[in-house]
Amino acid sequence: MKPKIDGTQFGSITIDGTDIDRDVLIRLSGEIKKRKKKLSKAVFGTSHIISLEEAEHIFEKGAERLIIGSGHNGNVTLSKEAAEYFKKKEIQIDLSPTPEAIHQWNKAKGSIIGLFHVTC
Repeated sequence: MKPKIDGTQFGSITIDGTDIDRDVLIRLSGEIKKRKKKLSKAVFGTSHIISLEEAEHIFEKGAERLIIGSGHNGNVTLSKEAAEYFKKKEIQIDLSPTPEAIHQWNKAKGSIIGLFHVTC
């Protein structure tokens, strides 16, 4: 079941009433996992650019859409390789600042994965 995101503040996100103080990945099953941002940081020196390696970790067979909360200031982007990977997998990408992405997530229907950056 898709969890409801209650809100976000700089440095945290509240999901189903629980405050989480890290970036999160929400799986198709609704499971909330810690984002493996080190996969991108190892390639680019920052977790603000999603690498191909992280994209491969994010992807799940059966997903139709990926909603990315790009941080409160919208700093997270997809690398060219990650964007091409998701395009080949026919995943719709919605990338917007985290507060906007939360609204998209809560309204969204279907097979959706969510990735939410909680700081910049």
